[in-house]
Amino acid sequence: MKLTGSCLALVVLFSSFAADESQLQPAANSQLRAVLRSDPKTLDPLLVEEESGDLIRYLTHGFLLRVNRRTQQPEPDAAASWKISPDGKRLLFRLRPGLRFSDGAPVTPADVVATFRRMMDPATKSPLAGAFDSGQGNLIVRAEGSTAVVLELPAPVAGVERLFDQVPVMPAGQLTGSVGLGAFVVASRQAGSQITLARNPYYWKRDPSGAPLPYLASIRFDIHSNRDVESLRLRRGEIHLVSSVDSETFDQLKSNQQVRTIDIGPSYDSEMLWFNQVSKAPGPEYKKQWFRSRAFRKAISHAINRADIARLVYRGLAEPASGPYPAANKLWFNSKVQPDAYSPESAARLLASDGFSRKDGSLVDRAGNRVEFSVVTNSGNKSRARIASLIQQDLAALGIRVSIVPLDFPSLIERITRTSAYEACLLGLVNVDPDPNGQMNVWLSSGANHQWNPRQASPETPWEAELDRLMRAQSSAASYKRRKAAFDRVQEIVSEQAPFIYLVSKHALAAASPRLAGLEPSPLTPALLWNADRLRLLPEQARP
Repeated sequence: MKLTGSCLALVVLFSSFAADESQLQPAANSQLRAVLRSDPKTLDPLLVEEESGDLIRYLTHGFLLRVNRRTQQPEPDAAASWKISPDGKRLLFRLRPGLRFSDGAPVTPADVVATFRRMMDPATKSPLAGAFDSGQGNLIVRAEGSTAVVLELPAPVAGVERLFDQVPVMPAGQLTGSVGLGAFVVASRQAGSQITLARNPYYWKRDPSGAPLPYLASIRFDIHSNRDVESLRLRRGEIHLVSSVDSETFDQLKSNQQVRTIDIGPSYDSEMLWFNQVSKAPGPEYKKQWFRSRAFRKAISHAINRADIARLVYRGLAEPASGPYPAANKLWFNSKVQPDAYSPESAARLLASDGFSRKDGSLVDRAGNRVEFSVVTNSGNKSRARIASLIQQDLAALGIRVSIVPLDFPSLIERITRTSAYEACLLGLVNVDPDPNGQMNVWLSSGANHQWNPRQASPETPWEAELDRLMRAQSSAASYKRRKAAFDRVQEIVSEQAPFIYLVSKHALAAASPRLAGLEPSPLTPALLWNADRLRLLPEQARP
């Protein structure tokens, strides 16, 4: 996929900036310092579900193929080459010779086979497995000789090579994540406080001059969720980058000469609200009936003023969202699907059609139950706190009482992925790939990130069954035209049913120290650290 015009201009700008710095030497024994906004729940790369864990996986593990975040095209990584059979069902990977894990052990095809078998084992419950699930049989993986691995798919998966960007190659005897192929290794971890990564001495990549990568000696991540503190530490020079900055902080940092601000352009991420539709979730049954009602969800969507969110929360650096991808994703965006218009009148009509009415200023259901619910979101995120406040005001106009429950991120993830102990959630999903196959675990009813009702044994509604069919159809279609038609229909169903109420697509905003060289910002995660093996921290006197 090629970049949009605005993103292309940014890539050229920062590529030329990096080229001007190419003769500058990194500081000796340099340590990059940054912040993780939550403590990873696990460092097992096959079980990671949240952004902080995904970043650690990205930095400490190698993959058969990697999607270059600048070109957005797959490139060889642990596999020196790959070949897909004409029918799209057989993939042959030839491993790069001489590869060693971070503990010095050689990499063999048996390691790749063990990794995939554990990932696809239902007992593992890996969120990565859904992307390879065609619904037509099992994935077969086997070694072929001493250097090759063969994967046989029961059905072709369009763009399948992009999926390997998420699957780490792990040693057969140590499938827990402590040993990897990435540029860095976990050197120390203080739960809830700090994670330090050290240079992997066996990392295989070198720069054009033949010097070993990475340039950095280490990366230290302090763990805290307070974004104001994070910004203050960047201004003081205590940390070197912030990969995601809210629009208010971005404006404040613009005037600070000790900080370089970066507007990467429209991101592939969006903010959304959803209701818990898990049948076994705690809570009264009458509320679950609201949440399962299409009319109720669409009414809530029409009652929210997205333009106000974009203007008041993001200072115009966001656009109202209509679905899983913004218009910047020109290959897959369905232009026929528009954001639900702000219309309290339409919301009131939908609610009336579903038996809701006003009583003493409050909205009540058929049984007279007052309509009120709580929304969980992550604490320390000012933008989401403001979004929640605006939603609270918009819904109050309909007689709906909304309570906001900020939670630390680990507790929030526990509720939405394990206990289902919540009513509604305000959060964002990170798109790591502009291709729909990267969202298989979101739209398949069995998917771990099918957040409103995850891991269904079979689809609980006809429209979810249709999403399953369409996602598998687009995944196996031979032509882009057929894939596009299927995914267009997915976007239409999502708009019609509103399992996710998409709010805004925000710009990707970041900031970094002028000492940090080699940045090539990308709208895809990890925005500033995707090429961490080539980043350099320059001495104070060598600032560009």
